[in-house]
Amino acid sequence: MSTDTKKLLERVASWPQEDQDELAEVAVEIEARRNGIYRLSDDERAAVREGMEAARRGEFVSDDDMKAYYKRHRRG
Repeated sequence: MSTDTKKLLERVASWPQEDQDELAEVAVEIEARRNGIYRLSDDERAAVREGMEAARRGEFVSDDDMKAYYKRHRRG
């Protein structure tokens, strides 16, 4: 581990819990990218289940709504 990383991790202990949780989420994403396996959090798993149930009920966003969403949130 690099010296800079060690120093940062030592400082993290003094951060508010919310910030520590955010750092942990980012670290999980980096780890997933490195090994190709992403582990869903309980909240993500619940959101996926909710979305699947909505899809089974035939509840979908309209194409027009999706176009508007992508227009608003387009990157670059």
